[in-house]
Amino acid sequence: MTHDYLASLLGPWASQLTLGAIVLRVTLAVLLGAIIGCERSSKRHSAGLRTFMLVSLSTASIMIIDLCIIANTPCQVPLLSASAIIGTAMISGNSILFSSKNQIKGLTTSAGLWACGIIGLAAGAGFYTLSILLFLFLLCSISWFPVLETYLKDRSNHFEVHLELKSKTDLASFVSTVRALGIQIEDIESNPAYLNSGLSVYSVSFTVNSAELKRYKKHREIIDALRSLDYVYYIEEMN
Repeated sequence: MTHDYLASLLGPWASQLTLGAIVLRVTLAVLLGAIIGCERSSKRHSAGLRTFMLVSLSTASIMIIDLCIIANTPCQVPLLSASAIIGTAMISGNSILFSSKNQIKGLTTSAGLWACGIIGLAAGAGFYTLSILLFLFLLCSISWFPVLETYLKDRSNHFEVHLELKSKTDLASFVSTVRALGIQIEDIESNPAYLNSGLSVYSVSFTVNSAELKRYKKHREIIDALRSLDYVYYIEEMN
């Protein structure tokens, strides 16, 4: 087996398919998956603690079974591990949802589930150092990088909003007001999900052309200004 720093510290037993090594690998996979799951649960995502634990447990167990098969049979191809990747991708894909506001939800959770499956495979293979490093990078990506991502998005010249007007006759007034602010409307799409609600609902794409808005105004501040219009029932930025 490829040299692993933590395995060398633990001793030869950690690199072999001993009972202690199997328990360690499964425990490590479940623990790392649980921490990622707790992070997702704390933000009220659809896939939470149990889902991430089960994905990690499953992939780690499959990798261990594959290693046992390779060690005791002529088969030298980790077929079960390959199928586990496909299965994890299918599970993670089911966490992607489309909201009534035309927003895609669950992409980060979906990618996190898939990455958690990879961590489980690494732990099951006895790559303790690699699995912990992957876990740390994944945790940073889903916990800390969103702050940077929000900062960059909020200063982009392009953004999209979900807009609800009290009447469809108010759309012309909204367009005029937005243009007067120095914002170009790239696209307006009516949302059929609200057809019988009594509201006129749209997805609107903006490009900020005003030099002053580019320098001093964030998306939130622009949206707050538009929200104060009498004929705007509701407005929010779409992710």
